[in-house]
Amino acid sequence: MTRARHGLLLGIVACAALGSGAQAQPIYRIVDANGKVTFSDKPPTPFEQGKVVATGSGASSDLPATVALPFELRQVTSKFPVTLYTTANCAPCDSGRKFLESRGVPFSERTVTTVEDGAALRRLTGDSSMPALSLGAQRLKGFSDTEWSLYLDAAGYPKTSVLPAGFKNPIPGPLVPPAPQTAARAQEGTDPETATVPAPAPSNSANPANPAGITF
Repeated sequence: MTRARHGLLLGIVACAALGSGAQAQPIYRIVDANGKVTFSDKPPTPFEQGKVVATGSGASSDLPATVALPFELRQVTSKFPVTLYTTANCAPCDSGRKFLESRGVPFSERTVTTVEDGAALRRLTGDSSMPALSLGAQRLKGFSDTEWSLYLDAAGYPKTSVLPAGFKNPIPGPLVPPAPQTAARAQEGTDPETATVPAPAPSNSANPANPAGITF
């Protein structure tokens, strides 16, 4: 065998080996919360936000659509989202917030500070007691760790935290977002119209494994 032919055969073998290794290596397409797309040959960590899709040869087809929360939490939060309604200088509100955080319940927080906020809260819960908690279509008034635990258990929330390290709930915001003022209103000093609050979602059926007989 000539030296040139021997070198050609070695080159073919090397290319085949490289091609085989590349075929088995998945490439991950990662979309973060802001819509930015990146590609990597390393799988994302469980704490990354956004959508993850494996592409190319060797990619797994059963990767989760999002890795922000464990599967069991994604399921229950989609059916029974939790919203906490609080106000300033409210010790029970602080206790309710700490309770949810210690149990590992993902929740949104809405602050009640304006007249419009108070009116919206009364439409939602029937009065202005705080803290208030919405769990799906269910409304709870005042903080009671026993009562809140019963409802969270009935909805299917884990009894102990399974949140990934570094998880943070959204930053609290006003119950009624301020409507933008037009230039004319700004000059006249008039207030924007009071924003409306959507009607509560229809109640869900009772959880079959619910020992307290709670319905949503």
